[in-house]
Amino acid sequence: MTAPLPTRATRVVRPGDLAVRRPPRRSAGAGAEPLLAAPAATGPTPVPSFERFYETERAAIGRAIAFALGDADLAAEATDEAFVRAYERWPSVSQGNPPAWVYRVAMNWALSILRRRRRGVHRLYEPPDHEQAVVEPAVHAALAELDPKHRSVVVCRHVLGWSVAETAAALHLREGTVKSRLSRANQILQARLRHLRTEEDPS
Repeated sequence: MTAPLPTRATRVVRPGDLAVRRPPRRSAGAGAEPLLAAPAATGPTPVPSFERFYETERAAIGRAIAFALGDADLAAEATDEAFVRAYERWPSVSQGNPPAWVYRVAMNWALSILRRRRRGVHRLYEPPDHEQAVVEPAVHAALAELDPKHRSVVVCRHVLGWSVAETAAALHLREGTVKSRLSRANQILQARLRHLRTEEDPS
């Protein structure tokens, strides 16, 4: 079933709004000045479909935001808000990296809400049942203990599968910062996972 699109009112840019109007042709005749050859018309750059982007990326970005925040309800609100903003600015957003743009806007919006609430992120995201067999509980517990800046890098790289460059663009960080945070996060996760698995199986 097709997912519903954002409903906030927005002005739609039609191809006709960007069309190049050519001057009328002049008939060649006695005394007529020769006409210069008109340059080939390139036309406007095609704008990718927002509906297709929404349907293919909404679920993955929503899960990634939930992993990063540790709060599924806030993640859903943040993701919806980011997609609405992307819809309003789609002609420009579509020319860059739309998934990274939406992820960044959603995270910034959610973190601003958290700051206003003056509380940290404590709740652990509970994934849908079909994900339970893929990610063991110890991994979720270890991720939940990372601070948001390290968790966001892990989510972009290992949940969304983005490159270092794509992660840097999404989080507005330098690539070197992404690498250093990822390295530190991996160290913390490995140590925490060893501890959790030892508790589960002391033998």
